[in-house]
Parts: sequence; C-alpha cells; structure tokens
Amino acid sequence: MPEKQLGAWSLDSQLLGANYWDVGWFGLLFTLMIIVFIVFNVKRAKKGDNLFIRRISGLNAIDEAVGRATEMGRPVLMVPGLSDPVNATAVQAINICAHVAKTAAKFSNPIIMCAYSASMFTLAQEVIRDTYQSEGYPERFDPDSVRFISDRQFAFAAGVSGIIHREQTAAAFFLGEFYAESLIFAETANSIGAIQVASSTEATQTPFFIAACDYVLIGDEFYAASAYLTRDPIMVGSLVGQDWSKMTAIAFIAIGCLNASVMQCNIAAQTEEIYETHKSNPKELADALEDAQKLQKNNFSIPRLIKADKPPKDLKIDREKAPEEPGKEAETK
Repeated sequence: MPEKQLGAWSLDSQLLGANYWDVGWFGLLFTLMIIVFIVFNVKRAKKGDNLFIRRISGLNAIDEAVGRATEMGRPVLMVPGLSDPVNATAVQAINICAHVAKTAAKFSNPIIMCAYSASMFTLAQEVIRDTYQSEGYPERFDPDSVRFISDRQFAFAAGVSGIIHREQTAAAFFLGEFYAESLIFAETANSIGAIQVASSTEATQTPFFIAACDYVLIGDEFYAASAYLTRDPIMVGSLVGQDWSKMTAIAFIAIGCLNASVMQCNIAAQTEEIYETHKSNPKELADALEDAQKLQKNNFSIPRLIKADKPPKDLKIDREKAPEEPGKEAETK
C-alpha cells in the first residue's frame, strides 16, 4: 500500500472504513429516520391534521397576565435574556415576546422591553413594530417601549429592577439566557405582586425562577413555545417529528439495556461452565476462555451498534515519516 501523508487530526482511510462498516451505517440510518419523521409530520400538519401538542401552563398564562395588567392599567415588562451577540436562544425569546406584544396590542396595554445589547435592541424594536402593524394597530406602537439599558450584567440588572419599581409592572416575562441576575429580577417583580412567566436555558438558574416565579418553562418547553403559540404547520410538524425520534431513541436504549443484561448473564453462565469443565487443566481452561471471548466478541448484538470494535490486527496503517529537524540527527549520532 502506498504511503500517505496525513494531517495531525486525520486517520488512515482503511481505519475509517473499518469503523464506518462497523457502526457508521447505524448513525446514518438513525439520522434518516429522524428526517423521515419530521417530513412526514410536517406534511400531516400542512394537510390540516390536528397534531397534538401538550398543554404548557406557562404559555397559557400569557393571556391571564396581560389581561390582569390591562385591568390594573399597568404595563407589561419583557426581558429577552442576556444573549450577546444574538443567537438562537435570543430569537426564540423574541418570538415569545412578540406573541405577548400581539396580545397586549389588542387591549391597548403598554409594554416595556429591556434589551441587554445593541443588536438585541435593534432586533426587538423591529419585531415589536412589525407585530403592531400585523395586528392593524401601528399607531399604538411606542418606540420608547423598547429600551436599551446596559451591556454590563449588574448595571442591566439594576436598571431593569428600577423600571419594575417605578412603572409598577403588573406582568413580567423573563425569557432566554440568564445568569446571576435571575433571582434579582424574580424577587423584584415578586415584591410588587407581578405575575411572572420565566424560562432560562441555563440549568443553574432555572431553580431560582421556579422558587420565585408563577410559571416556568422548563427544558424543551422553551424551544417548543413558538410551535405551541403560532400553530405553524412546519414548527408543529417538526416538534412532533422530534418527539417521535426521542421516543424511538428511548426504545433503542431500553432494548439495548435488556440485550446487554441478557448477554452478561449468558457470558457469566458460560464462563462458569467452562471453569467447571476445565478447572483440572489450567492450560485448557485458558484456551477455552480465550475461544469463548472471541466467539462472544464476534456475535452480533445491539451494544456493538453503538460501540465500535477495535480494528483488525492485520490492518496495516502506513504513514509518511515526519521530516526530522535540522541538527537532530547529528545530536542523535
């Protein structure tokens, strides 16, 4: 086999081929299955099939919170996290806030959105303006309702807390990436009796929101919110397809655990039988155990699908030798 020059992170093509034929096809099959599930459910949603999405109490509380703020004549506060620059989490938070603004626009209720970064401020201002226009109330949009506070964490926390106290907001929505300031926001809004709906992609901050807020979106609920609120066929179909994929993965894990348990029981029984048969002859015992291990290794099983075997012993991997540094050969001699 001709020698090949490979990079620092490359492997020989034969080794890649061996690993691919051992487990690679399973990964491709599983990926294809996910795509099929999503496309199939998107088509179902576009045809008008009513795909079920679990009720999320935190999102159902939006109308209640905005309605209460309208009755009290007090504004609704929205904070789409501390993402900088804008990422997928920030966009998802903005989408939920847009739905809140849509509900507030119908009741002519004032809103306040606090932005952490300049990019978030620009995006939020355009999204909220478009929301009012799409609802047919462009005159109700107040450019000052979207405010840039600060791009410093605790300066931003102090500014938002001050707005909560001065404006006496009746409802507060904290959605997106939050860190040490999460409990500051939650306790400040709780101190004035505001209804709070919160969600954070940071697992370390979710417990603080759960302790101080009325409703909390946990885990995947935050990313599923857009599909739940808009009922867009593509979003709903994608969400249901992903749920099918998760259930399939759980089924594979359960079957794999059962298969591995049965295999281990069989191996233990077989080893004990070999030991009882050949315990008088240590050499025969060692040979029998070695043959049994080879046979067990070659047997097809579910654990083998998710764990690649080592390459065969006769597999040769030739690499071009790296050029020696000048003077190194002389030092060696």
